[in-house]
This record gives sequence, C-alpha cells and structure tokens, in this order.
Amino acid sequence: MRYGSINAAVLTIAATCAVAMQAEVPSAIAIKDAHVVTVSGADLPRGTVLLRDGLIEEVGVNIAVPADAWVIDGSGLTVYPGFIDALSTWGIPSGAPQASANRPTGGAPTTPAPAAQTQPEPRAHGPEDRPQTYSFERAADLVNPSESRIEAARAAGFTTSATFPNRGIFEGLGAMIDLAGTRGRDMVVVQPVGQQIVFRLGPSGFGRTFPTSLMGNIAYVRQLFLDLNQYRQAKQIYDAHPGGNRRPEYDHDLEGLAESPRILLPADEAQQIDRMLSFGQELKVPFVVYGMHEAYRRIDELKQAGVPVLVSLKWPEKPKNADPAEQQDYRQLEMQTQAPAVPGMLAKAGVKFAFYSDGVDNAADLKKAVKKAIDAGISRADAIKALTLNAAEIYGAGDRLGSIEKGKIANLVMTKGEAFEDKTTVEYVFIDGKEFEPSKDLQKEPANRGEPKQPAISGDRGAN
Repeated sequence: MRYGSINAAVLTIAATCAVAMQAEVPSAIAIKDAHVVTVSGADLPRGTVLLRDGLIEEVGVNIAVPADAWVIDGSGLTVYPGFIDALSTWGIPSGAPQASANRPTGGAPTTPAPAAQTQPEPRAHGPEDRPQTYSFERAADLVNPSESRIEAARAAGFTTSATFPNRGIFEGLGAMIDLAGTRGRDMVVVQPVGQQIVFRLGPSGFGRTFPTSLMGNIAYVRQLFLDLNQYRQAKQIYDAHPGGNRRPEYDHDLEGLAESPRILLPADEAQQIDRMLSFGQELKVPFVVYGMHEAYRRIDELKQAGVPVLVSLKWPEKPKNADPAEQQDYRQLEMQTQAPAVPGMLAKAGVKFAFYSDGVDNAADLKKAVKKAIDAGISRADAIKALTLNAAEIYGAGDRLGSIEKGKIANLVMTKGEAFEDKTTVEYVFIDGKEFEPSKDLQKEPANRGEPKQPAISGDRGAN
C-alpha cells in the first residue's frame, strides 16, 4: 500500500506538470480592449479580437475570452488588418529590384535589369523565338521565408505581399504570400494571382535581341495573345475530334499565359495610361494598370474605364546624384509635386486602387511614403483600405484577407498611435495567427539604427 500511494502521488504530480506545460502554449489569442479598425465595417473604439488556429474566430465588443486564450492588453493600441504590398518581389531571394513602370526622364525610359541567369539567353530574331518570356515561372515556387527584406517589411506592419518574379517582359505567375513560414510553401495564400508585364527597352543595333523599342514590346505582347487565342482554339478542336487530327504541340509559354487570371500593365505617364487602357481592352483579358504618378491628368479616364490601379510608393524626386546646376523641366517638377496627391484623387473619384512598394524596402521609408500621400490629401481610412482590403480584392483574395472579420486569416498589425504618424510604433504583428516581434531598430531612420539583430519570433504563442 505504501508503494502504491507513492506511485499514485507521482502520477498525480506528472499529470499536473503535463497540464501546466500544455497551458504554456495557448490554443487561442485574445486581443482585448483595443481600438479595432476592421476596414470592412465600423471601427470598434474598445473591441476584442479572438484568434484561433490561424484564423479570426471572433471580433466585437462584448466577447467572452475563453480560458485557454493568451490575453494581450490592447489598451492604448490600435489593431489593423495586416498591410499588403500590392506588387513586389518580397520573399524571392536575390531578386533584382522591383521593375517600375517607365517614367518620363527627358529621354528613353530606363530599363530595370533582369535577375541574374546562369546562362545567357540566345539572341532572338523575332516573336516566334519567344524572347524574354517567363510566363510559366511561379513566384510560389521561388519564395523563401528567410529572404532578407521580409523582416523590414514586417517592421513596417506588412504581413502579406503580391509577389512576382522579375525578369523578362512576361515575368511569370505572381502569388499572394504571407511574410512568414517555416518553408516557402507555408507562405503561399493564393496562386496564381496574375502576370506582370514589363516593357524592357534599350538601345537597338547589332547584337541586340528583339524587341528593344516600346513599339516592339507592345507588338510582341499582342502577338503572344494572338498566339494564345489560336492555341486555345486548336486544343478545343482537337479535344472535340481527336481521331484523324494531329494533336497541337504543347507550348510551355502559352500555358503559363493561359493560367494568368489577370495581367498587370505598366503606365506612369499620362500618355502611357491612355495607351495601356486601350491596349488592355484590345487584349480582352482582365487587367490592372500600375505606376500612376501622372494619373492626376487622367482621373476621369480611369474612372470611366473602371480598371483597378496600383500606385507606386516610390514618389518621383530629383536624383540625389544630379548636377545641382541642372534645371529640371516643368513636367518633372509638376510630377514631383502632384504625384503624392494621386491617391486622394483616385479615392475621391471612386477608382479602386492599392499601394505597392516599388523598391522602397525599409520600414522607415515605407512609413514616410504612405505619410506623404496622407499629407497630400488622402484620408487615413482610405490609405489603410488601399493597403488592406483594396489590395486583397484586386487580386480576388478579399474573402480571406484585408479586413478584420470572422473566418479570415489572422494577419494583424498593432500600433501605438495612429498608423504612419511620425511617433507611431509597430508593437505586434500577427501572421497566420502567430505573433512576431517587429524590430524597433528597423523602424528607425537608417542613420539612427544600432547593430543588426536577429528577428525575434515567438510563434509558439500563436495558433497551432
């Protein structure tokens, strides 16, 4: 009996310890008494958001907090949906800088360099050689959670990105990704979300490959869509009558293009906007226009077209290494002044738009870029919507991202102060219900930063 009593006591103690250990890893997270900006509905001045299993389980005012929840006191904090970069290369290691829409520079538009390739691309003599076409390449297969820019993006409150490959004219199939995960596959939310098109321009002449001019780029894009239509028709005819007919040749490039739910067309100048609105309608496919710095000249045309647009956060400015004696022309000066006001004009006109980073990759600069648009006239609510629900809806992901609603993915950012104010700091970031500690050092201006630190991740606090 004595030994039996001891064994029973040991079992009781072990069971108690097991329960205590389980309690250290909560199955739910409750953010209590915070100012909740739902985006899709009314703000909650003092609300509660309950997260479980990577999803938003409840959001409201009088929510009972379950006993198994880890509770965060949200007093004095504001909760937003996680911010979404509507067009970037975030998550793709060693990617080239994000390709921008061609900007007016007084000469030929600059051409972003494609990502490094292991072998030089053979010279193409015409569209039949399919030059600079990577329509089949998938961002979903390229992303990696250890990519160097992700921590800075999280420090700015970004949890999600519409990420695209970055080489060629047809760049490949983009994916909506979360900026965290154990493996690349863990990051993918939706794929494919579109095909970005970039016009790669440069000097012509001996040794240059087709196409090099803007006219050549546009003609080439048009030709591939004509080829795609013919390819689809040939497959339909063969599928209906395979007997006695030669099967169509499999085309890797056209298969990738056919899988694209939408295309992204570059347009920064007013004339480019006119051209791409017309070109997109000619191609008869869903399309989005990106760039938009001179859209203040085309607000009515964009409203009439009913096409969603992406606005670059890389506001035009005089190059830092420019000759001080060089005089900028009036159009350049006007664009530098007016471009930050474009988001407010689009919001007022009812044009659906979202922001994209366009190579602005550090937290402090991202914050300043959005603040510049707010100072130029867009309301904070519309700016937040452009960084959340609008971006999700443009890519067909509004049913799972972009707002704080029951059943959506638990991507949240919590700030001390209103988002994008100078003294505001990002205190918490949740991605798929797991909490990440945003780097305070990365939120500072580069000159004020300390030594680089390893990212602090407390994913064990999040949902299982």
